[in-house]
Amino acid sequence: MTAIEYLAGRGIADITGEPAGAGMLGYGKSWQRSDGIQLRLRSRAFVIVHPASGRRVLLVVNDLPMIFDSIHRAVLRRLSERYGDLYTEHNTMITATHTHSGPGGYSHHRLYHSNTGGFRPKTFAAIVDGITEAAGLAHDDLAPATLTLAHGELRDASANRSKVAFDNNPAAERALFPDGIDPRTTLLRMERGGEPVAAINWFGVHNTSMTNANTLISGDNKGYAAYHWERLVTGVEYTDRRPGDFVAAFAQTNAGDLTPNLDLRPGHGPTADEVENTRLIGLRQYEAAAALMTCPGRTVTGGIDHRLTHVDLGTLVVRPEFSGDGREHRTGNPVGGAAALAGSHEDGPAFGGFQEGRNPFWDGLSKLVYTCAPRLRDVQAPKGMVVGGRALDLLGPYVARRGPIQLLRIGPLYLIGIPAEVTVVAGLRLRRTVAAIVGADPADVLVAGYSNGYLHYVTTPEEYDTQQYEGGSTLFGRWTLPGLQQVAAGLATAMREGVPAPYGDPEPDLSHRQREARPRIPPDVPPPGHQFGDVLVEPRRRYRPGDLVTAAFAAAYPNNDLRRNGTYLEVLRRDRARWRRVADDGDWSTTFRWRRDRTGQVAVVTWTVPVDAPAGEYRIRCHGQALRPYSGTSQVFRIETEGGHHGAAGQTAAPGRTAGR
Repeated sequence: MTAIEYLAGRGIADITGEPAGAGMLGYGKSWQRSDGIQLRLRSRAFVIVHPASGRRVLLVVNDLPMIFDSIHRAVLRRLSERYGDLYTEHNTMITATHTHSGPGGYSHHRLYHSNTGGFRPKTFAAIVDGITEAAGLAHDDLAPATLTLAHGELRDASANRSKVAFDNNPAAERALFPDGIDPRTTLLRMERGGEPVAAINWFGVHNTSMTNANTLISGDNKGYAAYHWERLVTGVEYTDRRPGDFVAAFAQTNAGDLTPNLDLRPGHGPTADEVENTRLIGLRQYEAAAALMTCPGRTVTGGIDHRLTHVDLGTLVVRPEFSGDGREHRTGNPVGGAAALAGSHEDGPAFGGFQEGRNPFWDGLSKLVYTCAPRLRDVQAPKGMVVGGRALDLLGPYVARRGPIQLLRIGPLYLIGIPAEVTVVAGLRLRRTVAAIVGADPADVLVAGYSNGYLHYVTTPEEYDTQQYEGGSTLFGRWTLPGLQQVAAGLATAMREGVPAPYGDPEPDLSHRQREARPRIPPDVPPPGHQFGDVLVEPRRRYRPGDLVTAAFAAAYPNNDLRRNGTYLEVLRRDRARWRRVADDGDWSTTFRWRRDRTGQVAVVTWTVPVDAPAGEYRIRCHGQALRPYSGTSQVFRIETEGGHHGAAGQTAAPGRTAGR
């Protein structure tokens, strides 16, 4: 009898935060505040156990802008309460897809509250509850499984948004990426009895197909890729989850300088429609991953291992063997450059008066400072310094200075957990550093960016010198990447030698120092002459595939009840004597948008009729909570398919669920 190589389990849960009035995280724009849902956010968790050694890892991929130490610490505390020392910061990797269309307010550092009004406990709780739930489901799902690893390429889903910086790297490194992108797509699939039960895909591209004009919560292109595979291909029921549901996660790698906007303009490429671009870039990631699902791949064998250390990037001494110039250097206190305030013009400009590259005023001022402070010059030059230093912390910690650096091994696969956005060539250097020490194929070593915390960008020193957006956002200076290579080398050596890694000093717990947001929330008031749930605008009587169905309801403040693992809306189809749910607010074909005006509070629900929707009778329901729960139901309308389909390219119907009478 063959020994069991691995036990594996998977789980998925809702982590959607406040859909109304919460500043959205990523672009940092004051006007980008949530007012509804395009696609619910999910946490996808995977536990892998090596029975022979007893070692295990927990990987959690989240449809979130970032993972902050606030979330990392809270989830680990909850897991410890439930499972003791089974899941710790050493063997648990919590990572984000980096959507820029999720509500913020869940960090413990002030910078990320710039458009949220402060800390938002409801969004924080939804995220922590959902991640913990997904991890628990994965733990409970543990069963014998076969793991398979496969690599491929995807070349039409990303573009380098910082080519000036990329081209400043040595020719030998540039030659490995002739298009300026990292086309590698990697799939780890889980099978039981020859049937796939889960998949984790790693591919580097910013999750920014949706622009800073969007105010609907969305998992963006990676969220769509997972949704397409789970819901449209395998029929997963998000609101009526069943044991055995397929789970697909689309995780990040070194995406720091890679944009999905192929025309190098926000919301442009492959088309001029940001919503369609989100679907297409997500679909391309899904198709590349699905192709790897069917190829033979390599059966994963070997042990599981993990190492973690905490590093203070403000005080790291970089040894000569890692600096590249044979001299010792240091990182320093975080400083944002003028280029950082310019933003990435390919994904979303930030503040006027700043630009990528040369900023004569700030460059000139910084040169004067550098003349008087040679040690600061060695750390930060040629950055045109604008904001930074310890003065920013006078009102409370502004950004994190310390972060966990992690190395996980699953057989031949090594994941370098970096709490930052790593560029393509910076990722190459980190991967080569680890691969050379552990004796792995560099293709099997991945940078898992956006993991366990957030310390902004990591560029190569050569990229840093050009001071594009990414270099201006490399807060701890020119030697950040060599310092991280040094740390990663220490973890790889400890893993190879079978010894512990130094723990280091973690970021302080700031949970007791938070100023909660105080949003102005007037009492719930329906439009005059109506009650919550009343239909204000009825759908038409007849539609065809491709048409947009719209209904409006008197609706209370949706933040009263986030309806986690539930929905604010349902599209129902009559099936004999019953009504069967065919879509909800977790589906791509719907939107839920809420507003308050002088006449009252309204929710507008839309549904794009899929091209393959069957003819028949339908209706729309809206749910919410004021003083008590309520629901409203539209009039019945018909979908008529005679005369062919039109419109709504790419939309397909989701499987139906019985929803009662």
